[in-house]
Amino acid sequence: MRKKLAFGTLAVASALLAGGLQSLAANAQSAPTAQGIAATHAQALSDARGEAAGLAGSLGLGDREQLTVRDAVVDPDGTRHLRYDRTYAGLEVLGGDLVVHQDRSGATRSVSRAATARIAPATLTPSVTAAAAREKAAATVKGLLKTPLVRGEEPLKAVGAAAAPEKVVWAVSGTPRLAYRTVVHGTQADGTPSALNVVTDAATGAVIQAYEGIQTGSGTGVHVGSVQLTTTKSGSTFTLKDASRGGIYTTDLNNRTSGTGTTFSDTDDVWGNGSPSNRQSAAVDAQFGAAATWDFYKNTFARSGIRGDGKGSLSRAHYGSNYVNAFWDDSCFCMTYGDGSGNTHPLTALDVAGHEISHGVTSATAGLTYSGESGGLNEATSDIFGTMVEFYENLPSDTPDYLIGEKIDINGDGSPLRYMDKPSKDGASADYWSSSVKNLDVHYSSGVANHFFYLLSEGSGAKTVNGVAYNSPTKNGSTVTGIGRAKAAAVWYRALTVYFTSSTNYAKARTATLSAAKDLYGTGSTEYNAVAAAWTGVNVG
Repeated sequence: MRKKLAFGTLAVASALLAGGLQSLAANAQSAPTAQGIAATHAQALSDARGEAAGLAGSLGLGDREQLTVRDAVVDPDGTRHLRYDRTYAGLEVLGGDLVVHQDRSGATRSVSRAATARIAPATLTPSVTAAAAREKAAATVKGLLKTPLVRGEEPLKAVGAAAAPEKVVWAVSGTPRLAYRTVVHGTQADGTPSALNVVTDAATGAVIQAYEGIQTGSGTGVHVGSVQLTTTKSGSTFTLKDASRGGIYTTDLNNRTSGTGTTFSDTDDVWGNGSPSNRQSAAVDAQFGAAATWDFYKNTFARSGIRGDGKGSLSRAHYGSNYVNAFWDDSCFCMTYGDGSGNTHPLTALDVAGHEISHGVTSATAGLTYSGESGGLNEATSDIFGTMVEFYENLPSDTPDYLIGEKIDINGDGSPLRYMDKPSKDGASADYWSSSVKNLDVHYSSGVANHFFYLLSEGSGAKTVNGVAYNSPTKNGSTVTGIGRAKAAAVWYRALTVYFTSSTNYAKARTATLSAAKDLYGTGSTEYNAVAAAWTGVNVG
């Protein structure tokens, strides 16, 4: 079976033009400080928090429902987009998230909802005990030791203990009802940790859904070459910690599979030598990748850090032994990198770093559920912005391209992990949407959105970019004219942060990106029409 990885990829952006809105990205000379961005975002969150109760009433939510703020976006013209999660009688509502879109006066214009059904469970008294739900979840996950969850995956390697079930309200599909969510930890086939979330009906004990909680992402690095790093000095010792970027830091796990690790330190502030045998080399890649991704989001979208709060994250290098993968984990707010086959091929390439960190951005905004079509969009988002980070940095040692993971040689023959111009070239990914896409592993269903992004950026047909030849087809044989990476990324970022919800599928992603293009460039604009054409090109119409 073809190997898959838990990570995706990234690209460049000049100043973003906006029709009706001011530029969403400041240029390098006038970019706001990270502290200023974080302070503005914090104020927007505070305002949204203060309005939650009033909005719940105006939206017609019941007396037992409450809104809790996840994120807030304020446009330059004062338009606001307030993202909330929902609880019912104190229980989390799965599928209850929504975004309230307000004009500058505070009047609600529209609401984007993950689910439209009224939240009114018939009962909050379970017929199934928590112990029975836990047993059912554990048995379900143990079954994955032989049979994978979806086509394209491999069976689990090991299953650990199931955590205590948590009561929730299921509202993603069907009639909202009481359910249990149980997290069962284990190990995926390639050694990646597993945290399967199993949702069971509290009335019947039937499994409603199961999805993975682990989302699989001056020195000389293995992949980035010679680069400048911002470090921290204490006495005569330097550490790989960057106070100018929210305190991002990199640690050495020393081939363990748990814990925080030991922060890399050095006495001369010269890190690594480019060889995998030097433990600092992979750390240079990881630290530089985190800094580059921070800079990309800040200078392109005025986003200060993953959560927009000015706080940096952790990168853990040297995970396990011969571990051929990388992953993002919300629970530790960290990226983790293996050393690859023979511990000589670390998975710390720039597009991998951007991919993993972007999983955190998705978690902090749309929260796309990591299964089905929403899971494919989650993975594609990381591939898209991972690619954009690569273009943003434009390193001589890592020429930007629309190939995913090309530097890590995961297949052993020099081929990349994924292709954006024609995803099926990897042997497993989908070029176009069909009703069966939802049944694919999320790393393969992501192909539809990756293909859309390439078409929107570069257009269809044969083309050479930075010396790499591409030839992107369309489902209906139509010709798509690209609008450039900067505008394509602007459309995707706005859709992600303003219109996507946890349950967004490909049809809803088309609507969301058209709304984003309308906001940025106007209805009927070249950019708006290109978004529609690119979706049609991948059979989402």
